Amino acid sequence: MNPACGRCKKPVYPTEKINCLDKYWHKGCFSCEVCKMALSMTNYKGFEKKPYCTMHYPKTSFTIVADTPENLRLKQQSVLNSQALYKEEFEKNKGKGFSVVADTPEMQRLKKTQDQISNIKYHEEFEKSKVRSDAPPPENRQDGEESNPERFSQPAGQARPAAVAPPGGGRHFQALYSYTAAEADEVSLQEGDLILDVEQIDEGWMFGCNRRTGKRGMLPANYVRPV
Repeated sequence: MNPACGRCKKPVYPTEKINCLDKYWHKGCFSCEVCKMALSMTNYKGFEKKPYCTMHYPKTSFTIVADTPENLRLKQQSVLNSQALYKEEFEKNKGKGFSVVADTPEMQRLKKTQDQISNIKYHEEFEKSKVRSDAPPPENRQDGEESNPERFSQPAGQARPAAVAPPGGGRHFQALYSYTAAEADEVSLQEGDLILDVEQIDEGWMFGCNRRTGKRGMLPANYVRPV
């Protein structure tokens, strides 16, 4: 039984048969898909099992590799070699206290993404710490406990110490920020006020006398500096 022609689908007889591109062709049917120029076994170019002349051969940005038995064998051999190398590296590093991770393109992409996330978090923490260290405490408001930033210096659950006047002769301090007394035993401050006879009560509070007002009482330690 004679095979069908790859172009006209009519039977191809042995005297006019051309066997190419996994098909049989009449000599007159073996021509370029675009310009229909007659081709031979020496001047044709195949693309997707169709003949083309040199002028009309489809231009591609990549090389097409036929999935032939030889290429399949080479591909399988490459996979086996990779597995053998991986196993060899695994055996070498086994017991060293770390796991061997293949440096695949996917792992490289994940590593790059993690580095970018780490850099973003680092810069966020850096900016937050810079704001905390550079910005002065906000002005006090009279609308509740939340308006007293100096109270945040006290540990959670620890009450403010009782106002007990220490003996005189303490150090002198100057107010860095204005402060409005929230309790009867506290003294109000204005920026630049001189505080006399200051004694440390605990980490967050001091006792002293505001020279401008003449009032003695408690004041937040983070609002003044020694002079």
